[in-house]
Amino acid sequence: MTVDALTDVAGVRVGHATRTGGGWLTGTTVVLAPEGGAVAAVDVRGGGPGTKETDALDPRNVVQRVEAIVLTGGSAYGLDAASGVMAWLEEQGRGVLVGADPTHVVPVVPAACVFDLARGGDFRARPDAAVGRAAVEAAAASAPGDRVPEGCVGAGTGAVAGPLKGGVGSASVLLDSGITVAALVVVNAAGSVTDPETGVLYGELFQGRVEYPEARVHEAARRRLADTTEKNAPPLLNTTLAVVATDADLTKAQAQKLAGTAHDGIARAVRPVHLLNDGDTVFTLATGTRPLDPGRPLALNEVLAAGADVVTRAIVRAVRAAEPVTGAGGTWPSYEELYGGR
Repeated sequence: MTVDALTDVAGVRVGHATRTGGGWLTGTTVVLAPEGGAVAAVDVRGGGPGTKETDALDPRNVVQRVEAIVLTGGSAYGLDAASGVMAWLEEQGRGVLVGADPTHVVPVVPAACVFDLARGGDFRARPDAAVGRAAVEAAAASAPGDRVPEGCVGAGTGAVAGPLKGGVGSASVLLDSGITVAALVVVNAAGSVTDPETGVLYGELFQGRVEYPEARVHEAARRRLADTTEKNAPPLLNTTLAVVATDADLTKAQAQKLAGTAHDGIARAVRPVHLLNDGDTVFTLATGTRPLDPGRPLALNEVLAAGADVVTRAIVRAVRAAEPVTGAGGTWPSYEELYGGR
């Protein structure tokens, strides 16, 4: 049975740690690879990224597999969450072996952050190593193939999408070849996810299932958003993050190509993207259990196309799953609150 989420890739697990109340509105999400790791790559296209260990994923460099990827709130401060994940992995003996003793490992934990500082009211309330550890422990405690909680959880807790509340979304597809491609996205975009003329989600225009809001509903939504936008601090520093996973047997170079084409999925659903004040970053994980057809030199193409498609769907699901937030740090209506009753 599939759950239309990143966890449809066998062995991949997801855990969230969410912090709200008392000035907090942030969290961390960990994608845990199967034991032994997965081939990983990254493509960073935003002009203001906050990342850790991305150089290790360059196909020219020595690290071939990673055990986990961290997506976190807290801007650059929140990258401390990766330290908690590293500590947990070391305790499990999972990482790059650097000596004869099997306990001597160095876990390589790539991470990327979104800007959500002070959205709960307290600028200093941001993820640390303890939050990262809680997220990886949640991933490890989950069952294989579990549903992935979506909306205002983990790294999506304080996320916004323009004037709307953002969050976490996930989606997957099983290709005719038997290969699974899936995505998890944190939508925290400076750009808009909705067409200003109609209110329809950009991402849904690419899914062939568009239901346009009534004009009166859209006009009421526009007035509400204009009112809240005046009251909130402008979302100057934002980022959309994604992890695209597959069970295909990919090289690091092929995985990097998948990360690059998956950015097309963001560009379909968020406008504009990849600006100087964005940190848009896509990671890929390939578990390698299903080989590409050696008789088809272009067999990778269907995986590349699917990666972009599932990213677009995951963005739509993130926005639709988000819940409205009103607090000391600002007010962000949700898309469903504004348009769900149309």
